[in-house]
Amino acid sequence: MTVRLHWFLPTGGDGRTLVDRHAYGPNDARKGAGVRAPDIAYLAQIAKAAEQLGFEAVLTPTGTWCEDAWLTTAALAQHTERLKFLVAFRPGLLSPTLAAQMAATYQRVTRGRLLLNVVTGGDSAEQRRFGDHLDHDQRYERTDEFLSVVRGVWRGEPYDFDGAHYRVEGGLTALPPDPVPQLFFGGSSAAAGPVAARHADVYLTWGEPPAQVQRKIDWIRSLAEREGRTVRFGIRLHTISRGTSAEAWATADRLLDDLDAGTIAAAQAALGRSESVGQRRMLELHGGSRDRLEIHPNLWAGVGLVRGGAGTALVGSHAEVADRIEEYHALGVEHFVLSGYPHLEEAYWFGEGVIPELSARGLLDRTAAPVAVGGAPLLVSGGR
Repeated sequence: MTVRLHWFLPTGGDGRTLVDRHAYGPNDARKGAGVRAPDIAYLAQIAKAAEQLGFEAVLTPTGTWCEDAWLTTAALAQHTERLKFLVAFRPGLLSPTLAAQMAATYQRVTRGRLLLNVVTGGDSAEQRRFGDHLDHDQRYERTDEFLSVVRGVWRGEPYDFDGAHYRVEGGLTALPPDPVPQLFFGGSSAAAGPVAARHADVYLTWGEPPAQVQRKIDWIRSLAEREGRTVRFGIRLHTISRGTSAEAWATADRLLDDLDAGTIAAAQAALGRSESVGQRRMLELHGGSRDRLEIHPNLWAGVGLVRGGAGTALVGSHAEVADRIEEYHALGVEHFVLSGYPHLEEAYWFGEGVIPELSARGLLDRTAAPVAVGGAPLLVSGGR
């Protein structure tokens, strides 16, 4: 099992600071100084950099504060050649048969460059903005049915389904996707685990300390075994990688410099209302305090002070960041979905610093490994 690397597209904006804090203020705050608009020209720079540096795919988020993932990545596919797109979307906001058809079309248009990130949703207020009024556990029940229908209609022959949330008669994707997109799925609650075991190709967790990640892997693996399935594992992390540890930690400190106590308190209050068990686990890592943010060697919880979802970063020298990736990999983590502020510059810091380290340790597929040319790394994509 080799390490598979993915980057992130900041479709809610980017910058040299934790721009996510703008989600907790008025809309015009998101246009403040230092915030880069997520227009196609800028996102194409990031996508092209990720492709050149050897990332397999880029994750594109879903929700109120970002652009639509399907439309944005379809546009960016025209600016790239090999890069895959890990498109996040919410079941229940569109028909499962339509979603299956969209995925099949996407695969043909992009020549097989679609991966799907299924986001059930852990915030009722966010869901209600889109007209969804189910509670937490009901949403996972619906996701279970949704994915059953999607996989059913991908078979290329009429498919019937009669459930609590969907009734489908003769559901059909006349031209099934080839290849069938891999399904990435996350969720830390008791309701999420069985759904992951039945449907996920890759179970994706946020960046908790290794011991906690190990327990999650053991949990999902045991549930999948009962279903007669094998699930692979991935982790979602930010990175701050530099030539020295001191440089990396100085950069992490600078990210917090313009965060006042009121901004952090507002973000923590909003995030604390989430029904997501995974979000609650992220908040517990730092407790809203700046005082104890290194929660495991080179694992920093500072991002989670103002950002929902993935709230931890690998911080250190290139070798130290590679050490932590190797540590998670030893637990069974194969896919690493990474990001950093700003996403263009941090892609290069990681790609030119950490990727050669991982390659030298034999953790990367050699066909995607960097090759030194004229003293500079040349990286060829292996495949978000």
